Amino acid sequence: MEVWPRIESLIAAEGACVLVSVMAARGSVPREPGARMIVRPDGAFHGTIGGGTLEWQALAKAQALLERRDEAALILDQPLGPALGQCCGGHVTLAIERFAERDRDMVAELAAAEREGPLRTRTVLRDGRLQRVFLAGYEISASAAGTVFVEDFAAPLPTIALFGAGHVGKALVMALAPLPFRIVWHDGRPGAFATAIPSNVTLQSGPAETALDALPDGTQVLVMTHSHALDLAIVAAALASGRFVHVGLIGSASKRARFMGRLQALGLGAAAEAGLRCPIGLAGLAGKEPAVIAASVVAECLILAQARTINVKPAHRRQSA
Repeated sequence: MEVWPRIESLIAAEGACVLVSVMAARGSVPREPGARMIVRPDGAFHGTIGGGTLEWQALAKAQALLERRDEAALILDQPLGPALGQCCGGHVTLAIERFAERDRDMVAELAAAEREGPLRTRTVLRDGRLQRVFLAGYEISASAAGTVFVEDFAAPLPTIALFGAGHVGKALVMALAPLPFRIVWHDGRPGAFATAIPSNVTLQSGPAETALDALPDGTQVLVMTHSHALDLAIVAAALASGRFVHVGLIGSASKRARFMGRLQALGLGAAAEAGLRCPIGLAGLAGKEPAVIAASVVAECLILAQARTINVKPAHRRQSA
């Protein structure tokens, strides 16, 4: 979720807002550190920290800050047990902060940094306020006093390259729209794309090989064009590059067998065995309607993305310096 640019726009439009952040967590909790919601003066909010009683109480405290015009931040260490009527059994640390006109310059600096790309801050509670300093890497200065959090904003999203704008391609783009992916959508045919394009989608036309070359390393590639010959050319180029984590091809087991034979003839048999996913989607879902296929493929994309991040360091850490 966009954080500081949204806060900046809400201060300009409505005068104030409140940011609620999960700063730390342990045990079983509804959301991970880094989950946030932004609460507006009219009671509307963007994002979620997991719902339930925890979120309900956080919203009430946020509204109280807005009504009292209280500038102090609240840090809540909350066990998720009988006191909240939640049976998760874990523990979360929440930060609840009010931002208003007096914070405009500081928010504008953070918003500009977030727009430029991934932003990491060292965040310290001092004098009743959370103070953020831009941070490179995970190292924290030993001279910092008090409880220190490391926060990430605008974390880079995994890229999915989708080749083909047919019925399934359009359904898949809409299914991926609300999810944490960056989508590069390619089709060389004039007028092939949908008229409404989600904000996380970048359109590409022209030669498919050029689009492949422009993709970042580690992209997940999904191929579902109007032509089996074009499918083969894209799959072969993607496998030959060795740069992509998964190369998925829509089709049946028989299509896989035919493609494996052709890829073997091109000298890509070993690469195809290791990197080609065909059929794509979750096994056991037999429906062939575009929306059903899209749901199955999206579920697989989420599973694959999660598997790639299991060994990645957490986005937030809490330390006592």
